[in-house]
Amino acid sequence: MNERQFGARLTSDGTSFRLWAPAARRVDLLLDQPHPLRRGEDGWFSTDIPGVKAGARYKFRIDDDIDVPDPASAFQPDDVAGASEVIDHASYPWRATDWRGRPWQEAAVIETHVGSFTRQGTYRAMIGKLDHLVETGITALELMPLADFAGARNWGYDGVLWYAPDSAYGRPDDLKALIDEAHQRGLMVFLDVVYNHFGPEGNYLGRYAPSFFTEAQTPWGSAIDYRVREVRAFAIENALYWLDEYRFDGLRLDAVHAIPEQGEISMLHDLSVAVGKLAAETGRLIHLVLENDDNAASALDAGQDPPQGKYRAQWNDDYHHAWHVLLTGESHGYYRDYQRSPLADIARALASGFVYQGEASAHRKGQLRGEPSGKLAPTAFINFLQNHDQIGNRALGDRLESLADTKAVEAALAITLLAPMIPMLFMAEEWGSRTPFPFFCDFHGDLADAVRNGRHKEFAGAYAKYGDEVPDPLDPATLRSTILDWPSRNEPAGQKRLALVRQLLAVRRRKIVPRLAGAAFGDAHAADNGLLTAGWRMGDGATLRLSANLSASEIAHKSGETAGTPIWGGTPDETIPAWSVFWRLDTR
Repeated sequence: MNERQFGARLTSDGTSFRLWAPAARRVDLLLDQPHPLRRGEDGWFSTDIPGVKAGARYKFRIDDDIDVPDPASAFQPDDVAGASEVIDHASYPWRATDWRGRPWQEAAVIETHVGSFTRQGTYRAMIGKLDHLVETGITALELMPLADFAGARNWGYDGVLWYAPDSAYGRPDDLKALIDEAHQRGLMVFLDVVYNHFGPEGNYLGRYAPSFFTEAQTPWGSAIDYRVREVRAFAIENALYWLDEYRFDGLRLDAVHAIPEQGEISMLHDLSVAVGKLAAETGRLIHLVLENDDNAASALDAGQDPPQGKYRAQWNDDYHHAWHVLLTGESHGYYRDYQRSPLADIARALASGFVYQGEASAHRKGQLRGEPSGKLAPTAFINFLQNHDQIGNRALGDRLESLADTKAVEAALAITLLAPMIPMLFMAEEWGSRTPFPFFCDFHGDLADAVRNGRHKEFAGAYAKYGDEVPDPLDPATLRSTILDWPSRNEPAGQKRLALVRQLLAVRRRKIVPRLAGAAFGDAHAADNGLLTAGWRMGDGATLRLSANLSASEIAHKSGETAGTPIWGGTPDETIPAWSVFWRLDTR
């Protein structure tokens, strides 16, 4: 990607440095000594320095006033305020040279946090767990954001240097080794990226490029102005950078509903087109996924390959919320929108994607939410029972396993992992781990106090109820509490759950995945007694049928009500036991 505008670039005899600083009068490059940069058109400063090789560290001095890292730094060995390091991306000896990715319908995703996944909390340490993922039936490893953040502990959504994988987890070549090893095992690797805001500490762009931002505010800071050409290019080049230099197989774009007005043609459209060109040029299968609270069905097209402005799929929060209410009875916050009839909402999500397809949301004070989604492919939706948000944004960071009946959770898994939507697990969910995942970060001073006070305000009731049991997000022990309990995988309960998940994903791989291309939504019905039935027309003409008792009581059943060959759960008797699930394929 030698055509990149941003960041240091190695040349035949040295390194080329560029910085977009439209509000700066003067910029100096700090190496062994200051080097003045030439000011060009549209606020660009640049210089070529012979003899500067990979490993060199540098900063930019703005107007003899402040020294800043490169906003497109490839690596920050000493955190966000330290010097940037020149990286030679071409020097990594890739081994999986024939890897071109996997079709989207084969995706079975697991979301992970590098710092919590292993005791060491590094890219290299994750490699030792890849075989477990493959044996489980996972086909896609998703990493929470890696963009360099302030401090040593963070979920990743406070990144300020988008091009630099955080040094807390290792060096760039360590990340490449993880991806390379995953590819050799047939695993896709996705990266979560944040283009709706910059983190609250270590972002200096406002000093020398204030046009990066608008006056609008997101829940996490100033909104980014993608109407500005250079700002749009910064995000799009970043997406291409991760996909090209690190060979990620796809990106999940965080909370795109928080990106304000982007111009006549949105940045999201242009990003998809640019990624599509990369996929076409390289012959790779690259997948783009959204998180979008607006439920904008018009942004999705699972079959557009390569991308040409649309996105492969969206995290389906509606599906999660309905299940959470059904399994736990909770109705606070956004769960209030699903408390009237969570089973009916699950049925709607199974039948046509979103629950909210233009209806008024009580949680949003009557605002209409969503667009009709039933004409999309089922694979345009990523369904899950847990993710980092839905666990970590709880006061205690407690998992579903600690809140709901085991049989009920297993029934929910049997539906989620075999339905024709793309399934996603949160790390260690495959063995029913109860390891919490509370929010954590590593800020200091006033910012740390603001975060701590904000949590107290948000979870005032929980603090009153649980007191000191509520984790302090600034305490290093909070991160340590999230590190996965791998030994529990071998305990009886862990072995039982892991066997179930492996069996379900094996059935999915054999019976569902080969029929997903061309599959379409069908219908689903929820009865007052807890009986859920659904059907989908698969790509080969077969009909996939679901019958489930999602209640704590058995239900009478008439023999012969369901046609097709059983693929999970066997054949119901005259009564369907509580929390039982039956899948059949009708190939007539």
